[in-house]
Amino acid sequence: MPPRPRRSAPRAPGRVAGSAPVKRSELAALVDHTLLRPEATPAQVERTVADAGRLGAATACVSPSRLPLPTGTLPDGLGLCAVVGFPSGAHRSPVKAAEAAQAVADGATEVDMVIDLGAAVAGDWVQVRADIAAVRAAAPAPVVLKVIIESAALTDEQVVAACEASEAAGADFVKTSTGFSAAGGATVEAVRLMAATVGGRLGVKASGGIRDTATALAMVEAGATRLGLSGTEAVLAGLED
Repeated sequence: MPPRPRRSAPRAPGRVAGSAPVKRSELAALVDHTLLRPEATPAQVERTVADAGRLGAATACVSPSRLPLPTGTLPDGLGLCAVVGFPSGAHRSPVKAAEAAQAVADGATEVDMVIDLGAAVAGDWVQVRADIAAVRAAAPAPVVLKVIIESAALTDEQVVAACEASEAAGADFVKTSTGFSAAGGATVEAVRLMAATVGGRLGVKASGGIRDTATALAMVEAGATRLGLSGTEAVLAGLED
């Protein structure tokens, strides 16, 4: 599959390229407000979606089994993100593709998929790319596809190769982490490397362990154009409108 033409990575309103947001609303517009705990109830998911809208987040990110949402519960203007192959990525590509297609049918406007991490560690980039391409085909544009590379489990060389495979397979974003890996979550160094690799052609989502304003802003300064946060309100509390 040849690489498809890339568009510039989306930026939040009011953000100056290369600078961190300084207003609460600007940072909120970069956030995927997330609830992915396996024990999360439908009622908790609905509250998370409502909070995402109230806080001005870009999307609410939830497990695909919690979709579709009840009619009327998605705030106007809020995107809806679902994870695929989560959290291990150790699923067959047709299973990931089917999960993505169902999530989109159930209302997801964005999909965050986990790569075949074992293939990445083994250096089988043909398989990594094919896995991503299968999900891209099942969830074509305008659905936004983010590829979780689990950067803390990879070497710098593997991070670069995973970003390159994601771009070649048609992804819109690369994402650091699931937040469930024992290897760790997002780091400023990984975000900086990923941003340098994709060069603005893809977005970069930092996710996993971002719990305060300073860390969130550091990720944006390093090149993150989206943030995955579960404690969004606490992070935003460090900024003024």
